[in-house]
Amino acid sequence: MIVGYDAKRAFWNRRGLGNFSRDLIRLMENYFPEHKYLLFTPKRQNAPFSPDSNGATTIQPSAMFDKLVPAYWRSYGMLRDIKHQRLDIYHGLSQELPYGIRSTGVKSVVTIHDAIFVRYPELYDPAYRFIFTKKNRYSCRIANRIVAISEQTKRDCIEFFGADEAKIDVVYQGCSSIFRNEVTLDEMADVRKKYSLPQQFLLSVGAIETRKNMGVILDAMHQGKIDMPLVIVGGATSYLTELQKKINIYSLDSQVIFLHKAIFADFPAMYHAASCMIYPSLFEGFGLPILEALCTGTPVITSQGGCFEETGGDAALYIDPMNADELADVIQRVLSDSRLRKEMIDKGLQHAELFADEQVAHNMMQVYSNLMKE
Repeated sequence: MIVGYDAKRAFWNRRGLGNFSRDLIRLMENYFPEHKYLLFTPKRQNAPFSPDSNGATTIQPSAMFDKLVPAYWRSYGMLRDIKHQRLDIYHGLSQELPYGIRSTGVKSVVTIHDAIFVRYPELYDPAYRFIFTKKNRYSCRIANRIVAISEQTKRDCIEFFGADEAKIDVVYQGCSSIFRNEVTLDEMADVRKKYSLPQQFLLSVGAIETRKNMGVILDAMHQGKIDMPLVIVGGATSYLTELQKKINIYSLDSQVIFLHKAIFADFPAMYHAASCMIYPSLFEGFGLPILEALCTGTPVITSQGGCFEETGGDAALYIDPMNADELADVIQRVLSDSRLRKEMIDKGLQHAELFADEQVAHNMMQVYSNLMKE
C-alpha cells in the first residue's frame, strides 16, 4: 500500500497539529513498515522537524508555479504529484484535502481535530473562519473516510460541517513516545536547573491564548491563597497581557514562571517534576497535554464536559473552568492528600494505555484496510 500524507505541519508546525502529524507518521512507519509512506510538503529545506528520518519519502512541488505559490500547490497543484506517485490513499492530517482529489482516482481520508473556530468565532479572524469552514465542509463531503480524534469531534463534524455519520471513524490520537520513557532524578534536576524551576510547582501546558483559560488558575491561586509556584509552558499571544495584569493585581510576580520557548524533549521531565498539571481549557478537540501528563504519572485537573473526560477518563479531576473557587479547592485536595495523588497517578497510567502506540497505529491501519476493501 502507498499512503500519502499532507505533511506540511509535520515538518514546520511546533504545536498540536504538528505533534499529531509527526506522531502518526512515526507510528505507521514503525508498526507497518511493509507499506510505503510519502510526505507531501511545499518546502523541506531548513524545516525544524524531520518526520522523514525513518524512511518515508518526501514529495515537494514538481512544477515551477507550484514551487513559487505553495498555497496553490497544497489546494490544487498537488493533484499532479498525487497521480504521478500512484497512491492508494491520500490522508489529509489537518482537516484539509486538495480540491479535485476525486479526479485522481486515489481514495482519501481526512482527519478532523476540532471545530473550535466555529464554536468560538470571536477568537478568530473572519477571513480565517470563512476559508476554513469552506475547506472543512468540502473535505468532509468529498473524503471517502473521515477520522475524528474524539467522540466530541465526531459530533462537531456532523453539526458544523455536515458530515455523513456513516463515513466517520473515531481514532483517538496518542502522544509522543518520549512521554512514556523513564525520567531519572538527574534528568529532572537538569531540567530544573536549565529553566530555573522550583523544587515543587503547579504546571499548565498549552498555547497562552484566551481559549486555554489560564487566567482562572491565577484567580484560584489568589482566592485560595495557594503559595506554590505556577509554571506556564506555551507560546505567547495577546492573552499574555491579560495574565500579566492579573499577576500584578494579585501580587503573584514571584510565583508565576512563563516558558515560551521550552524544548519539547524537556517536557517529560517537567511533567514528572510538577505536583500536578492544570488544564482549564474552555474547549478542545482532544486535549493532548492531559494525555502527556497521564503518561508521565502526573495528576491532572481539567475541565468538565466536551472531550476532556474522554482523554482523562477516571484518572483526572474535573472542574467548572469558570469557577476559580472550585479549582482552588481541588488544587488544595491534590496537594494535601497523598492517597488521592497516588490513586490519580495509578489510574492515569492505566488509562493512558488506551492511547498506547500500538493501539493508535492499529486503529488507523484498520481505517486504511477497510477503505481499500470498499
